[in-house]
Amino acid sequence: MVGPLVFAVPGALDTPTGGYTYDRRMIAELTRLGWRVDVLDLGNEFPRPSAATRAAARAKLAAVPSSMPIVVDGLAFGVLPDVAEALSRTHRLVALVHHPLALESGLTGEAAQALRVSERAALAGARRIVTTSAATARVLISDYGVPPKRLTTAPPGTDKAQPARGSGNATVALLAVGAVVPRKGYDVLIAALATLDDLPWRLTIAGDRTRDPATADRLARDIAGRCLSDRVTIAGTVSDERLEALYGGADLFVLPSRYEGYGMGFAEAIAHGLPVIGTNAGAIPDTVPAGTGLLVPPDDVAALAAALRQLIADADERGRLAAAARAAAAQLPTWADAAVLFAGAIEAAA
Repeated sequence: MVGPLVFAVPGALDTPTGGYTYDRRMIAELTRLGWRVDVLDLGNEFPRPSAATRAAARAKLAAVPSSMPIVVDGLAFGVLPDVAEALSRTHRLVALVHHPLALESGLTGEAAQALRVSERAALAGARRIVTTSAATARVLISDYGVPPKRLTTAPPGTDKAQPARGSGNATVALLAVGAVVPRKGYDVLIAALATLDDLPWRLTIAGDRTRDPATADRLARDIAGRCLSDRVTIAGTVSDERLEALYGGADLFVLPSRYEGYGMGFAEAIAHGLPVIGTNAGAIPDTVPAGTGLLVPPDDVAALAAALRQLIADADERGRLAAAARAAAAQLPTWADAAVLFAGAIEAAA
């Protein structure tokens, strides 16, 4: 069954994060499959909407004809349990969960618990729930009471890419890609790199600095305070062309995330044949194929520093991991694959 569909997103669809990239690409692929997708902007304050934004989102969703299925991005869905409960009586409601809101880093225990309760209630109103990884699906089953039969896992696609050519010199080019928010663990990365001043490396961080200005300011101060300003570049949001050039010129991808619902940056690094260093948090072990990188516990500065030292100092080991990454790249899911799974979830909601 192919027909009209509303895809509700919290704010501008071109927001430069992995979640919004997933939404954009999924909308494009569903359109190619024949769906007529109407994008509905719920406002940019989620997951902490004001009363006015919450009311406006409720009104926009309630105005959707009952004949049209509604997909709601989880950044908004999880804090709209009353709206989900009301819509569940009249609409085919599909929730898209990139990762549970309560697992965002930097929350107080009270705030995390409130989000957990809210999202659990909201998910009870969805006919189908799409997750981006098996790891997130397992969390929703075990911690949120979601029946497995209502779940569909549709991992992000990864575009084919040319293998990275590398820096071509003795200074190892490190690349980290992701918004500058606490969950990405940039503070841990800078602390680890500060212990490696005897090794030849340079780091570029490509990611939105406006999502959490306080975290971005702390990162800049941390870099300066550790006397790493001449070795670390915070590039901010970059164009697709610039990002491709950064991947192409990198020798090693590193991102010590405290949690990932999938980890699109890791998949893109694999697609470029780059060895990776990450953590074993969330879906990262599922995203990074065995033999393509080193995974360490989150928030473990010493373990991260040891992994970095090992790969910065050993070009042969980087080469072995890069070869494994190039082989694994051929097995990465495509966006067309993901859209077929996603469309199946919408159809099942009927």
